[in-house]
Amino acid sequence: MLLAGKEYVGVMKLHKDVDKKKIKEACKSFVGEVTQLPPVRSAVKRVKRKRKIYYFDIIQIKGRDVLFRVGCESGTYVRALCVDIGKKLKSGAHLSELRRTKVANLTEEDSVILQDVKDAYIFWKEEKDDSAIRSVIKPVESMFDHLPKIIIRDSAVDAVCHGANLAVPGVVEIDSDIKKNDKVAVFTLKGEIVALVKSLMPTEEIIQKDSGICCELERVFMKKGTYPSVWKKS
Repeated sequence: MLLAGKEYVGVMKLHKDVDKKKIKEACKSFVGEVTQLPPVRSAVKRVKRKRKIYYFDIIQIKGRDVLFRVGCESGTYVRALCVDIGKKLKSGAHLSELRRTKVANLTEEDSVILQDVKDAYIFWKEEKDDSAIRSVIKPVESMFDHLPKIIIRDSAVDAVCHGANLAVPGVVEIDSDIKKNDKVAVFTLKGEIVALVKSLMPTEEIIQKDSGICCELERVFMKKGTYPSVWKKS
């Protein structure tokens, strides 16, 4: 989830009065690829790096306060973005409030309070009905909705669970837009998450080939032995 895109709602405070039209034009100009220098107080090394801003929508302008919604690539510093906008406006600016509203395909509307989780658990334990708990806890597969997917044969599942890289013969279905070095989620025919892999070939090449390793294993989620072992052990 750390590598997924994010959405935030925040308040940018300008240090001088600026015409609303100029504010809107400046914010719009930052949509696309930007170069950022992380803030002094940050968890990463302070070197310039490129990040993508998917959208920057102004919700309201009240005096020097600009309420906005921004969608951005993972690793984008919204604090630095506000400072850069202030420089472009020659007024100065800083981020005064920020709330994350979306990660990948998970939004604020998907969130629940802990009391709801507790109530659902008690209801499930006492009534033996899992409908309540299913309404507050999403299956782990929902975490991978934002990633391209590969579906593999039942016969390949346990080999991957034991650490084997994914070979072309094990692939049943594949998304059409996978590129080399993409992070890809691997699923069973039943829609269960098996692992995360890095693609070694684009979709077209995987479809055309009959053999070879197409994906390098990065992380396994399914327990060994969930599916029967049909691969040869040496």
